[in-house]
Amino acid sequence: MGLGDKAAAFAFVEKGIAVVPIEKDAVDGTIPMEILARVAAQMGEPDRAIAALQKILLVPGSGALAEGIPLTPALLRLDPTFDPLRNDSRFQELAAPAGAALSAPAQIPEKSILGVRGVSASLFLPARQFRL
Repeated sequence: MGLGDKAAAFAFVEKGIAVVPIEKDAVDGTIPMEILARVAAQMGEPDRAIAALQKILLVPGSGALAEGIPLTPALLRLDPTFDPLRNDSRFQELAAPAGAALSAPAQIPEKSILGVRGVSASLFLPARQFRL
């Protein structure tokens, strides 16, 4: 398995979903589903990514990254993993702020904030605590 191996990536994610299905574990079952959304977004499968995101956002659970913080519409707007989906109206609806009507697609930037020059990804990642 190597970079760009789409079949292997999806097979690996499907195994994770089979081990911890969201239907049986709402807290940890969102983790492999979020990984599926991230892989699908990066592999050029927007339908699969958006279907996973729709499922994740309905269930309050743990997130795959950042100390178990769940994926939220606000994080969707910031996360560069989802940049390939930004022009999709379905993604725009998922990432819209709560209670906001989507009257103009300009509400979601073309690129995440991490694509802005001078902004470091480390600003958005929690500090890890190390034990000696």
